Amino acid sequence: MSEAALQLDERRHGTFADKIAALLPAGGNLSMCLTCGACSAGCPATDMEGMDPRKFLRMAALGLDEELLSTPWVWMCTMCYRCVNACPMQVNIPALVYEVRASWPREKKPKGIIGSCDQGLRTEGASAVGISSADFRFVVEDVLEEVRETQPAFKDLRAPIDKQGASFLVNQNSREPVKEPDEMVPLWKILHLAGVDWTYPSVGWGAENYCMFAAEDDNWRAVLEKQVQGVKSLNCKSWINIECGHSFYSVWQGLKRFNINLGVEFDHIVRWYARWIRQGKLKPSSDWNKELKLRFTAQDPCMAVRKSMGDPFAEDLRFVTKACVGAENFVDMFPNRSNNYCCGGGGGFLQSGYKEARLRYGKVKANQIKATKADYVITPCHNCHAQIEELSERYEGGWRTVNLWTILCLSLGALGENERTYLGPELAEAGLPG
Repeated sequence: MSEAALQLDERRHGTFADKIAALLPAGGNLSMCLTCGACSAGCPATDMEGMDPRKFLRMAALGLDEELLSTPWVWMCTMCYRCVNACPMQVNIPALVYEVRASWPREKKPKGIIGSCDQGLRTEGASAVGISSADFRFVVEDVLEEVRETQPAFKDLRAPIDKQGASFLVNQNSREPVKEPDEMVPLWKILHLAGVDWTYPSVGWGAENYCMFAAEDDNWRAVLEKQVQGVKSLNCKSWINIECGHSFYSVWQGLKRFNINLGVEFDHIVRWYARWIRQGKLKPSSDWNKELKLRFTAQDPCMAVRKSMGDPFAEDLRFVTKACVGAENFVDMFPNRSNNYCCGGGGGFLQSGYKEARLRYGKVKANQIKATKADYVITPCHNCHAQIEELSERYEGGWRTVNLWTILCLSLGALGENERTYLGPELAEAGLPG
């Protein structure tokens, strides 16, 4: 049975219709853009809650603000920009979704997103899970001490906090110190082997910023300003964002959106992996995989590829991955790079409470991965990692999901025994450090 037709009358004067013109490029024609359907055809959220990108935009144009403000679809759209990438008129539908999210009463927004936003606002370190800077320091120092004592090759490993004048400031997603502290170690080892002068800050050490997903500009900026304060207070020369798409984008876009002058270079760590390998500072080897011939694919994080750095980031990701696992053992998903499908973990979907919808959204990604027959999916993004790991379980994919730092550290012969949570038994002893 078809849906009942929406009844329109002359009294409808939507506020969102007024915003559409600003979302069109110069000379863009809204009527032309509404006829092709390219946005909906390539969107994994199409038909959820009876909605799709084209219908959403059309409803805004018709002034159906009440309907827009009542559909939970805005929390299922990951704002991944695939619709923008496909649209011949480059209509920014995700920007409209953001405006609708911003217009929801705060008490009706997903509690998980709001809770994480509030924790970032509350804590000095901007941690979305609420861990204090003192506790973060304790965990870092405790884990570091254990590594020094149990891994002779890294008895001089450093993980400094609040080191003045360091070349690089590195932030950290709160997931590691809270849930899996050993996952911080491969990153420390990579920085150590590359000879990097780096530090964590006490202020703004947390990488994540869920206030962006809540579409609360003032709070998004408040969390970002803590992170910026950490960089400036330590007089660091550069800022490295950890493997995390949303945290990278929240800074990259936030600096522009709020006209904040950072004064130093800001970049994603995957690009630094690639630079250090090309410079000879890191020398990964794929010899460990010559006989195993494990197949790897890589997820292109929407936030780091399509929404910000584009295909150059995707090429760096592939360069590093192939150097670690062997080019012959890498297989791409299709489509890929800037045209890749969102996995469904972004946009706050993981924190939204709509689990079944999220896993349904991710079926496109699951099918993509299955087609590669990959044993491992490399995910240089925390949200991608969590979602793709869960997709393997839901759709019986059989793949393992792994951070890039794990495979890079393994290929450097530096991955410790306790740093292999996401690896299978076939890699339990591969490339153990001396």
